[in-house]
Amino acid sequence: MTTQLYKATERGTANFGWLNANYSFSFANYFNPQRIQFGMLRVLNDDTIAPGMGFGTHPHENMEIITIPLEGALKHQDSMGNEGTISFGEVQVMSAGTGIQHSEVNASQTNQLKLLQLWVFPDTENVTPRYEQKFFDLEKNKNSFVNIVSPKDSNDGNALWVHQKTFFNLGVFESGKTNYKINFANNSVYLFLIDGEIVVDNQTLTAKDALGISDFSEFDIEIKQKAKILIIEVPTK
Repeated sequence: MTTQLYKATERGTANFGWLNANYSFSFANYFNPQRIQFGMLRVLNDDTIAPGMGFGTHPHENMEIITIPLEGALKHQDSMGNEGTISFGEVQVMSAGTGIQHSEVNASQTNQLKLLQLWVFPDTENVTPRYEQKFFDLEKNKNSFVNIVSPKDSNDGNALWVHQKTFFNLGVFESGKTNYKINFANNSVYLFLIDGEIVVDNQTLTAKDALGISDFSEFDIEIKQKAKILIIEVPTK
């Protein structure tokens, strides 16, 4: 097993007043030639958005976009006619395909919004754009991973699906140990610790640290403090 630790403090940052962003990979005005992407994972932005503020209507194409609210609610509107809010516990996916326009705004006028937005390169380009969102009860499934995103042809019907051989697993763990088994032999994992403290491969991760993991069939995770863990399994190429 090969691992590489990415500390939270090493991420790119930007503060626009209404938006406080942390970039795991090169994005917008942040460019790091060593941090362009991780396999097919192109973007992992950790955003805090001020009350009533957000991203105006803007375009995307040929990208699988996954949004995970961590605190507060996101108001979404797009050119496919979808409009609504996404709150903590819900996950949103969009296949941008041939092209979409959408806006994302903090639904609250008083509370901040925290979210993760991730972009994955698709394995099929120029598909018909699509949108889905779903609630996942992490507390009910505490101390185990919940599959929130998987490939269309490897989907059990509970997870959202995307056009890529990628698996997103999210879990809340209180103590003890857990493990993760690879789904496809040529994939790698980008483990992002949302909160808490864990140990993987003798390396300690605290909130917002990440660990790139490759060349493995499974690995163990030791929970040192109550942790919320996001595991992103993606093709290396």
